[in-house]
Amino acid sequence: MKYLKSILFILVLVIFDQITKLYFLGKDIFISDFFSFKFVANTGTSFGLLKNNNLIFIFVMLFVMVFILYYYDKYKSYSLAFNFILAGSFGNLIDRIFRGYVVDFIYFKFWYVFNLADLFITIGSLILIYYFFKEKD
Repeated sequence: MKYLKSILFILVLVIFDQITKLYFLGKDIFISDFFSFKFVANTGTSFGLLKNNNLIFIFVMLFVMVFILYYYDKYKSYSLAFNFILAGSFGNLIDRIFRGYVVDFIYFKFWYVFNLADLFITIGSLILIYYFFKEKD
């Protein structure tokens, strides 16, 4: 029961990520010249780099998740950041294992196509950076 809130938080984020990926699977929905939903089957990493290395990314994600879980108790104040990163990693891991690619669908004209799991990882990373700078003060 010690981690129930964290587990539920992560689970809700993963479910939300997977539902949105299912909805936008194979769909392109034009909203404006600035923002649209555009389905991309991403076999690479961020920005579509290193395509067709799915197995490597599965092991990298598993390593990151184990690393975070190892430090979870030691750095309890980082739990929110860890939860976001775990949820995003798990969401993309599900895609890689069951689809062989990550479903990306959020498209801003000035950026690459991404998904909610990517956003969760980014949010968690930004929170970690904030914690690191806050501790130095």
